[in-house]
Amino acid sequence: MGSDGEEEAEEEGMGVEHPSEEEEEDEGNSSEDEKENEAEIQRLEEQVISRAESTHVSRGANGNEWVVTLNTVRYNEPATASFKPRLSINAFDYNCHIDLIKLLKQEGELVRLRKARQKMSELFPLTEEIWLDWLKDEIRLTEEEPNREKVYELFETAVIDYICPDIWLEYAQYSIGGMGSPGGMDKVRSIFERAVTAVGLHMTKGHVVWEAYREFENIVAEPPKLAEYQSYIDFELKEGDPARVQIIFERTLAENCLVPDMWAKYTTYLDRQLKIKDMVLSSHERAVRNCPWTMGLWKSYLLALERHGADHQTVSDVFEKALNAGFIQATDYVEIWQAYLDYLRRRVDFKSSKELEELRGAFSRSLDYMKQDVEERFSESGDSSCIIMQIWARIEALHCKNIQKARELWDSIMTKGNAKYANMWLEYYNLERSYGDPLHCRKALHRAVQCTSDYPEHVSEVLLTFERVEGSLEDWDVAVQKTETRLNRINVQRAKVAEKEANLAGQDVGRADQRRKTKADKKGQKNVQKGTRAGEKRKAEQDDNSGTKRHRGNGNQPSEYMETETGLSGRNAPPGYKPAAHGNKRAAAAVHKQNDDDDKPELRNDNSSVFISNLAYTLEEPEAKLRTQFETCGPVKQIRPVFGTKGNFKGYCYVQFESTVSVAEALKLDRREVEGRPMFVSPCVDKNKNPDFKMFKYNTSMEKQKIFISGLPFSCNKEQLEEICKSHGTVKDIRLVTYRSGKPKGLAYVEFADEAQASQAVLKLDGMCVEDNTISVAISNPPSRNMDKPGSHRLMTDMPRQVFGARGRGRTQLSLLPRSLHRQSGSVSKVENGTAAERMPATASEALNAAGETKPLSNSDFARMLLSK
Repeated sequence: MGSDGEEEAEEEGMGVEHPSEEEEEDEGNSSEDEKENEAEIQRLEEQVISRAESTHVSRGANGNEWVVTLNTVRYNEPATASFKPRLSINAFDYNCHIDLIKLLKQEGELVRLRKARQKMSELFPLTEEIWLDWLKDEIRLTEEEPNREKVYELFETAVIDYICPDIWLEYAQYSIGGMGSPGGMDKVRSIFERAVTAVGLHMTKGHVVWEAYREFENIVAEPPKLAEYQSYIDFELKEGDPARVQIIFERTLAENCLVPDMWAKYTTYLDRQLKIKDMVLSSHERAVRNCPWTMGLWKSYLLALERHGADHQTVSDVFEKALNAGFIQATDYVEIWQAYLDYLRRRVDFKSSKELEELRGAFSRSLDYMKQDVEERFSESGDSSCIIMQIWARIEALHCKNIQKARELWDSIMTKGNAKYANMWLEYYNLERSYGDPLHCRKALHRAVQCTSDYPEHVSEVLLTFERVEGSLEDWDVAVQKTETRLNRINVQRAKVAEKEANLAGQDVGRADQRRKTKADKKGQKNVQKGTRAGEKRKAEQDDNSGTKRHRGNGNQPSEYMETETGLSGRNAPPGYKPAAHGNKRAAAAVHKQNDDDDKPELRNDNSSVFISNLAYTLEEPEAKLRTQFETCGPVKQIRPVFGTKGNFKGYCYVQFESTVSVAEALKLDRREVEGRPMFVSPCVDKNKNPDFKMFKYNTSMEKQKIFISGLPFSCNKEQLEEICKSHGTVKDIRLVTYRSGKPKGLAYVEFADEAQASQAVLKLDGMCVEDNTISVAISNPPSRNMDKPGSHRLMTDMPRQVFGARGRGRTQLSLLPRSLHRQSGSVSKVENGTAAERMPATASEALNAAGETKPLSNSDFARMLLSK
């Protein structure tokens, strides 16, 4: 006993701990539980998985078998000679399978667990809980495996048993993990589509699948662009559901809050359809807060406030905010003032002096604001026609019966530069006609005849018509005398202008002739020099060849064997000449092509032909491609593309038709694209016989039914431009201006049905933003064509084009001639010894002309020219 106490004391001193009796008991129990579980698992596996077992078979009187097992008795088919193994009846015991799966999962036997689940799946449809447990275990087991197809196959088996939203959701979420693989995105969408089809209508859980699908699309999809929202809005507007229309507008504006047109469209819809005060006014307020620089939104806000009965102070405060918003053009201030003045005029009953005086004060303030604030900022008032003053004058004459105030206002209008316009005088005349008297009508028309410069004939006709109805004989005589005097003076002025333009046109024609003559002279000199050099070269080569042959002792050979290949190519090749096999094949083809074309009749100067130009030099098989283009115009007789001496296509050709009727149809193909370049089609005219022929099929004067648009993005095409313009009228034609290479210039002409539609389009489209480009729109008024034709005012000189040296044109192009050489000298030269002395060139132009004709001038020549001054 003493020794045992000492051992325990030593162990306690050394810190040795012994397990307690309870822990030892727990470990023993755990070990026993594991053994029991393993025994139970083996027993269950033997029952549900084994393919054959011992059975006791009893045979009935009729030869049938009764198979007796431990628990049940089952009826079997009649026995046969051959033995077939039979499943144990316990294999269909559902509870045994459940217990086996639980025990295997508890013990962590994953491989055996997979076999047990597969066995149960073959016999029974599995519940949602069993499938989810199995799927999650398999997903964990295959996380490291690159092949996900096994799990996909298991999911496909799982969704067959029952309609289970949770399984479909798990399937879709698992497929998202493979989104990065080839075709992964399409597979995810396909699974989601199948899921919403299968369980989307499930009352309690179907929304979960829809929500997951929506979240997936929000993550992978790009945010909708404005054009996509616009299409969605148009669709909902056609459907007509106000709630859906409102929500799509709000979604659009949440992502495009700085687009004024979208705010305008939304507020217009609310004003015309919903008409709910709180909703309408709050939307207008948000619109002007997001886009304060847009006058149209402020104008709509003022109208909405008045429409819903807002108090006068609120409307005035909003108007003051609009004045401080910082509009981008002067005309915006004119329009916002007009909107506010219209509001004030509608408040006046013209019986109470308070509102009337407030209206007059607002008119006076608007004029001062335009003169001071707007002109100081924009250098213009924005109201060149004095629209505000015209409205004020008409209100004074109509409502206030104060025609004298109206006349004072019109006198002020005319002093602001409007007296030269006939329409302004006629507007004043109509005011006097309606609210004034004949005396002031006659005075207004007499002043109009004297001052009008744009349409004096029209004003004169109105005056004579007035005197026919209202005036006496004396009034008639005075009117006739004044109109005739004025029109005669106008005709004299017009004749002077026409004469001046004719003189300028004649000068331009003379300059054009001089340029053509100079160009022809230079071309002739160049051809002479080229021919001389070519002759010298051929002579030198012949001499070399002759020397070589004489040195070889073959001087008696015939002359045709002394020719070389030099010069025997292109257009200079003699008939029947064939280039060497090792030569340039393309050049040889061009030579044969040229020889073949020489046998064809000449196409130029033919009424049934057209000239095609601006084709790409790299165009392959131009004859075949152009035939395809022009066969729609009529039967094509022949197509003659023009090639250079080296066989390269020169970018133009001639097309001859069987009939002259086809020419008109062919000219309609002008500017059609051929491999990215506009093809120019023009009549076939011999320029040698018609040197002044120029063709430009577009008008060069003002076209009031057509608008000119600049600043377009280069990506804009006809369809997009038509979509922009068609809301303002009937679009008849659109022409996009391009370079010769086919690249766009960002310019376009759009033709409407009439002048009114074109004017409306200018007002609405000018300053519009198209793909981040601000476009400018105006009535088409193209400049005159400076193509050597009468009416061209381009400055020209009589000097021929300057000849530059080998280094080309210098940067500064400073004239190094003394100023004295630029002075003109007398045209009459002195006579010495009875003969006219040779006159030296007096100007640099003459010196250059003389140099081009004979020889360059030396320093002594320039010295003599200087001393002659």
